[in-house]
Amino acid sequence: MRTFRDAKAMAKSLRTEMAARGVPLSHSEALEIVARQFGLDNYNILAARLRDAGESAVRLNPAVPVLRIFSLDKAKEFYLDFLGFTVDWEHRYADDMPAYIAISRDGLTLHLSEHHGDGSPGATVFVPITGIEAFHRDLSAKRYPYARPGLDEDPWQARSVTVIDPFGNTLRFSEPKDL
Repeated sequence: MRTFRDAKAMAKSLRTEMAARGVPLSHSEALEIVARQFGLDNYNILAARLRDAGESAVRLNPAVPVLRIFSLDKAKEFYLDFLGFTVDWEHRYADDMPAYIAISRDGLTLHLSEHHGDGSPGATVFVPITGIEAFHRDLSAKRYPYARPGLDEDPWQARSVTVIDPFGNTLRFSEPKDL
């Protein structure tokens, strides 16, 4: 969930969505609407709250793991066909050079690299998830011949689905149990 610290990003999203619906908004109009959504009279009050909250110049965003792969075709079969990711972009310095691609699904972004020195085979990525039972059902229905992950009960009050890609990298999808 976004907070008042995300006001400018919220205003930008609002402008984009409204423009797609044929309703043009100026940036200042969008900021005023966002301020009202937080129960404030105008954006100047919201801006003052941001200053009072000690808005940091540094903001850490989600990490993007780089996983080493040895075959782009095998990686696509596993990550796209089996796990349901989509390719965001792909890069090669030349046609005969190793690939480096970005893939994503439901807010998770991974980078896959054929480049020697990018990532270390056998890495583990811990992925918090919501809806692990549905995720497990989806994977089981695909009948991928190289993996049949279970739905595990973990001793730390969570359930997990662990998959190992064709290159030895482990993805551990985990959802905490309601306590």
